[in-house]
Amino acid sequence: MNASDDLDCFRPELLVIPCGSRKLDHPARAADMYIGSYHRACRRTADALRPERLIILSARYGLLDPDDVIEPYDTPHGAAGATTAQMILRQAQERGIVRLDPVVALGGGRHTALVRSVWPHARAPLAGAGSMGGQMALLAAMREGRPGR
Repeated sequence: MNASDDLDCFRPELLVIPCGSRKLDHPARAADMYIGSYHRACRRTADALRPERLIILSARYGLLDPDDVIEPYDTPHGAAGATTAQMILRQAQERGIVRLDPVVALGGGRHTALVRSVWPHARAPLAGAGSMGGQMALLAAMREGRPGR
């Protein structure tokens, strides 16, 4: 089975993508705020997977819908004041999305760990992809419907 078979028969109920360190310098919709290549690659892959719901996991704000308007920030995951597993769980409960399945988390280890703190069953297709280059190549393969590994 290749990645295109997976895309044809698998549609996540929830897909969570990471924020990014490169941002606009003014308030904007979350969908527009993050301008780095990694975030954009995750977003394009999410669009190809056509999830029922897309959420951005922000290091500062937690769970964001793409239309949420936010201020720029400089808070990396793990820093003081950054999003915690407890915060994400509370937000997921408030949004009524805790019991969604299937859930896919695109992103690196820290991002995936936070997602799995709420959705332990979340699929993490980038796990084991290694370097940023390896993750970007796998994201491109997923978008294009070809085997990535």
